[in-house]
Parts: sequence; structure tokens; C-alpha cells
Amino acid sequence: MKKIILSAVAVLAFGFTNAQGVKFGVKAALNVSTLTGDVDDASSLVGFQVGGFAEIKVSEKFAVQPELMFSTQGSESEGENFNLDYINIPVMAKYYVAKSFSVEAGPQIGFLVSAEYEGEDVKDFVSSTDFSFNFGAGYDFTENLSAGLRYNLGLTNVYDVDISDDSVKNGVFSVSLGYKF
Repeated sequence: MKKIILSAVAVLAFGFTNAQGVKFGVKAALNVSTLTGDVDDASSLVGFQVGGFAEIKVSEKFAVQPELMFSTQGSESEGENFNLDYINIPVMAKYYVAKSFSVEAGPQIGFLVSAEYEGEDVKDFVSSTDFSFNFGAGYDFTENLSAGLRYNLGLTNVYDVDISDDSVKNGVFSVSLGYKF
């Protein structure tokens, strides 16, 4: 399943290379994440994202933006941290409402890198993949410098084992700065 999804992302990314223009870039973001669903007293955990992207202009108003990001996520409950690290691959559809302002939405797959609860490795109890849906907005200050707001709505259960009848999902709000080459 992972190979099929990664292949589809690659085909989409390379299939648009003869579009109007491709710009590559890097970006970093501040994450405010939590776990939603069947969790008691979960509060937000501050983390970060860092990685790269390709903005593929299909028309003057529409672009596709695949990304490859390292993301720290999780939550805090009663003073104890549940830290999750992912390699996330979102594929965003961007619509430019105005010359510099865009709205975006798209699917994301995340691959678990590590999972710790109070310093203990709990990766065996956490799902190795995380499917989610992102939506947000961006603003281009210049041709190269941009900022964005995004919410990542988790769609799959974080836990790989049945801890309860309800599922626990990731929820991540991020504020980013990007630079296009």
C-alpha cells in the first residue's frame, strides 16, 4: 500500500513538470498538535516541521504542491508527553484567490519515525501510517518568500492496538514560512 501511494505521488509530481512552471522550495513551521477522540485531558504540544516542496503551476490561478516534511506531533496529558515523529507527504491543491493569496486543501500520508511516551519507546503500539486531510491558506510576500496557515485533520487511528472502542487521531495546526528558489 505504501509503495502504491508513493508511486502515485511521484507520478502526480512528475506528470505536471511540463506545466506552466515549477518552483522548488524549503519551509519550516511551528506545530501546535494534540490528539483528538478518546483521550482524557489532552492538551496541545508545541513542535515543528521542516522540509521541502515543489509548487507546480497548472494555470495562473491553480497549482499542485507536493511536499516532503519531517513533523513532530503528539500531545500532553497530566504533565506527560506523548511524542510522535512523522515523515509526512502532503499533496496540496492550491487556488490563488488573489495574486498573492491562496487557499489550499489536500490529502496527506505520514510514516511514523518514532513514538515515545515519557521517554519510553512505544512505536510498537502506534500505527506506522497516518492518513489525514489538510486545509489552509497561504500568502506570498514576494516571488520567493511566503507564509502559511494549515490544519491537519487526522483520519486514521493513531494506535495500532485496540485501546478503546473509540479512535484517537492527530490534529495539527501549523504556521509556516517558505522560500521558493
